[in-house]
Amino acid sequence: MAHPDPARAPIRVAIVDDQAMVRQGFGALLDAQPDIVVVGDAPDGGGAVELVRRTRPDVILMDVRMPGMNGLDATRAVLGMPGLEHPRVIMLTTFDADEYVFSALQAGACGFLLKDATAEDLVAAVRVVAAGDALLAPSITSKLIADYVSRPAPRSDSRLLSALTERELDVMRLVADGKTNAEIAGALFLAEQTVKTHVSRVLGKLGLRDRTQMVIAAYESGLVRAGR
Repeated sequence: MAHPDPARAPIRVAIVDDQAMVRQGFGALLDAQPDIVVVGDAPDGGGAVELVRRTRPDVILMDVRMPGMNGLDATRAVLGMPGLEHPRVIMLTTFDADEYVFSALQAGACGFLLKDATAEDLVAAVRVVAAGDALLAPSITSKLIADYVSRPAPRSDSRLLSALTERELDVMRLVADGKTNAEIAGALFLAEQTVKTHVSRVLGKLGLRDRTQMVIAAYESGLVRAGR
């Protein structure tokens, strides 16, 4: 679990959910943390767009299913805003088999969190994505892979993969397996900072936003196959 750094500015969080009790409950839990501040909340996707313009959060907890503009459309709108540093979006869902999972990740969400997650998991999730990592609960990851199993064979793009070194391909495979930087460092006998450098280079070469999109790219390119 990540620990707060007292020297850093607090993580600014916005909460978007159509249930007032969820907004209030999550807000109280997060506001109680010394390194997190809740800058506002909204009951729907339209409100989320205005909230982001006004408060510039670092992280958004975004409900997937809402009346009016849902969380998927709101994520696209927020991450498409010009002229501001885009926040990191954690999608909130009640179901680990939500059909929005794959589309939301493609839209740029950093990961998913089930609404029945523990308070500790909620706080850790905010810290994880604020630090630049992806967040996928094991059940959500299984759903994502199952989606690929049911789809046609991934389209292999040798030109895409040819931009990467062998070591970068190794790192990308392990990221797709859900490994943390520390775990990748141990598996490849590298320093953790070296792994971070490789991850950054892969993201830059492939034009990807974050580790979650790297996982998707690994499957879409054929570098990693479900059930391998």
